[in-house]
Amino acid sequence: MGIISGLAVYFIIWWTTLFVVLPLGHQSQHEAGDRALGTAESAPVNARMGFKVLVTTILASIVFAAFYVVTQVWGLGPDDLPHVIPGT
Repeated sequence: MGIISGLAVYFIIWWTTLFVVLPLGHQSQHEAGDRALGTAESAPVNARMGFKVLVTTILASIVFAAFYVVTQVWGLGPDDLPHVIPGT
């Protein structure tokens, strides 16, 4: 895997992981009973985006390391999966 391919895979993993991490610890204004004028009730009270970006980066790095080990070190790929449908 080249550097550009690795960065592309890492970016995809990071972006997917961000959507997993975003709802963690979310408390809406409706749940907190503290609603700011001009905002939706579902808007977060304290988004803590810096913390979520840090958690996303750490988690994405772990997932990317596992992906790298499986595909580059062990040499496994899609062709190594068992064929469920005959003739494929």
